[in-house]
Amino acid sequence: MRQFLEGSQAIAKIVSLCRPGVISAYPITPQTHIVEGLAQYVADGKLKSEFVNVESEHSAASVVLGGSAAGSRVFTATSSQGLFLMAEVVFNIAGMRLPVVMVVANRAISAPINIWNDHQDSISLRDSGWIQLYAESIQEAVDATILAYRIAENKDILLPVMVCMDGFILTHGLEPVDMPQEQDVKKFLPDYKAILKLDVDKPISMGLLADPDYYLETRYAIQKTHEDVLGLIPKLSEEFENVFTRKCVGLVEEYHTKDADKIIVAMGSVCGTIKEAVDIMRSKKKKVGLLKISTYRPFPYKEICRVLSKAKSVAVLDKAVSLGAYGPLYADITSAFSGKSKSPKISGFVAGLGGRDIMLDTIYAIFKKLNGTAKPCEYVDVKQELLRDHL
Repeated sequence: MRQFLEGSQAIAKIVSLCRPGVISAYPITPQTHIVEGLAQYVADGKLKSEFVNVESEHSAASVVLGGSAAGSRVFTATSSQGLFLMAEVVFNIAGMRLPVVMVVANRAISAPINIWNDHQDSISLRDSGWIQLYAESIQEAVDATILAYRIAENKDILLPVMVCMDGFILTHGLEPVDMPQEQDVKKFLPDYKAILKLDVDKPISMGLLADPDYYLETRYAIQKTHEDVLGLIPKLSEEFENVFTRKCVGLVEEYHTKDADKIIVAMGSVCGTIKEAVDIMRSKKKKVGLLKISTYRPFPYKEICRVLSKAKSVAVLDKAVSLGAYGPLYADITSAFSGKSKSPKISGFVAGLGGRDIMLDTIYAIFKKLNGTAKPCEYVDVKQELLRDHL
């Protein structure tokens, strides 16, 4: 049923249809509306779930870790500094192979304090072992949340999933959203039955000490499972389409890439702006395109090389930085071509930090810069007059 919804409302609705047994979160802008909505569903008796109020994000992550270890389907959400406060537990959840689903309302990291959108928070935890999905629209965020549970709870995966949606742009924006019917969600996402759980009648141990004789193998096992996820997501996306009659997020999305000489690579809501720029430029006979990365971890190297190897020039647009190095997405894209005999000219651009608008003119300028020499890291729309006190 199509409804006109705020992004956070839509996420709360779809999470309730996924039927988590335990929910815990701590309010932080711009994530708060999500768990407010879920708390209301529980209070009104519309969702049978244990909603646990806590004093911090570290505790919220600990509660869903415990809930998952005890055999429940769980959910949490956070943003920015809250995700960083969770970091210790985030790594534990992945290391314990618990199928937790978390929505991250992407927001810039302090200092200085900034509540607007970029990808620095989730990107900074890209190496935690969590699967990371990035949504362009509210609809994609809704669909990715359902998909996340199917990925996480697959008996051959058992890894946590972050669904990353741009703060304010998607969490507080409003869109027409095709909200799934309850019976369809149940068809795609059956009731959860934990394979391993803490049970006094059948005791097991979780999260034990691993000395050097064992620790390496735990990391290797997670790495190999991420490789398996690359094969699983396309299959689940096809199943999703059969149930809900629309396409779901996959590994990547190609937008006018087949004949494109110049391609921008990006993630998240900015892809909508890039698509508009591509449409306008193609109407003027410019061979340009977009490669949208929907699955960032595991990183779909094979698909990326397949698409980009046809282009002459590629721009990688990062909404995060690795200070002292190049953009994280740029580094991943260039590493995809390591050892390849053929590679396009790849340039890196950092834009939109702290919520600065990325306008059509910015996209046009990036495409134009692909006419020159490739640069690994160029900051876009920097106000030079503001740098006097910082350099």
